[in-house]
Amino acid sequence: MKEKIKIASGQGFWGDLIDAPYHQVTKGDIDYLVMDYLAEVTMSILQKQKNKNPELGYAKDIPELMKRILPIIKDKNIKVITNGGGVNPVACANAVLQAAKNLGIKNLKIGVVLGDNIKDNLDELILEGAELKNMESNEPIELVKDKILSANVYFGAFPIVEALEKGADIIITGRTTDTGLTLAPMIYEFGWKNTDYNLLSAGTVAGHILECGAQSSGGNFLGDWQSIPNMAEIGFPVAEAYPNGDVIITKHPNTGGRISFETVAEQLLYEIGDPKSYITPDCIADFTSIKLQDMGNDKVKVYDVKGFPETQFYKVSCSYADGFSAVSSLTYSWPQALTKAKAADEILRKRLANLNLQFDEIRTEFVGYNSTHGPLAKELDEDEINEIVLRIGVRSHDYSSVERFGKEIAPLILTGPPSVTGFAGGRPKPSEVVAYWPALIDKKFVKPIITIMEL
Repeated sequence: MKEKIKIASGQGFWGDLIDAPYHQVTKGDIDYLVMDYLAEVTMSILQKQKNKNPELGYAKDIPELMKRILPIIKDKNIKVITNGGGVNPVACANAVLQAAKNLGIKNLKIGVVLGDNIKDNLDELILEGAELKNMESNEPIELVKDKILSANVYFGAFPIVEALEKGADIIITGRTTDTGLTLAPMIYEFGWKNTDYNLLSAGTVAGHILECGAQSSGGNFLGDWQSIPNMAEIGFPVAEAYPNGDVIITKHPNTGGRISFETVAEQLLYEIGDPKSYITPDCIADFTSIKLQDMGNDKVKVYDVKGFPETQFYKVSCSYADGFSAVSSLTYSWPQALTKAKAADEILRKRLANLNLQFDEIRTEFVGYNSTHGPLAKELDEDEINEIVLRIGVRSHDYSSVERFGKEIAPLILTGPPSVTGFAGGRPKPSEVVAYWPALIDKKFVKPIITIMEL
């Protein structure tokens, strides 16, 4: 058993800093690089890509990244774990193997975790008794089943552990929990059991801190954000993990950003729901038990985490087609910029009503005034407003209504309030609305599949 391992966060989402993984493997010593690419909407995007091309459906940044870091991780014996396989982990693995082959790299094993994608098995699962009701509304999935775009089970850390046990150098998964990517190396290296709930919860908390990349090292920080040094070269967090469950959150020396009690604590509060019951496939972590110690020099100790047994369910993330939308904007300048924008909104809405168009929702924002805080926005003196962007969007199950909306924006320029600009890119076109359907499924219905691909 190792005395400690270093697990580095390389991505917080698909589209994060492209160079971050490279810096993590070159600017200091680490044992594992973990990269989280997936969000709920990402799965539907990837599924659409795969529907058009069966060789796609994964984060396309990964093969290019691997061209840069494969020689380094092989030389330093760094293992890589990512859920960037999306809805096509096998194709992603093949692309990485091809990159390795082109580089002349040999003896490379890639573990692939499958089984999370249940889109094509929904009818069978429902017949077997998996209800898949909406977790929020309790509505039956039959309401949207025929419009499902993607359906993926959230697996946890243990399928990744199995891949590590089979000798994988790189592990590519589908919809694995963000926290599971970090927890898995701890289970594997320290021999934690699936009943060591306090230890599993400690690893889960570490994964929660790392999952959003630099958000725990000073990025998006709500405190004294102006004091965060050198954000242009911000360092992503690294978890130094120990067999007893203690974790020290740090970053590589001579990188920007800051690891402090405040930056780590703020990330701990991110997307947790009930703090006493942070539910994952591996355990239930009690965030109220967490203790933090700021050790200075960009080090924060996380310890004394308590946890409980996992539930009998996996969470399922489904997306489905729910009509069409379009959004457009115009910019009105001083004087009376806000008054002009509000008048334009009223004119446009009346014209849409006169056309008897059918909309489920019409939403207006006045950017520069209330687009962030909505009805809580502070009243402003119009003499102090240089410009206002009128941003208006519509949503409907009637494609023709959304299409006609797009034809009513440009006319406002010459048939509405004065001092208007900002219309570019042509008429807004309808785009498909993707809605979210969260559900639960008993673990007995779904089994992860682990396979090894190698050169």
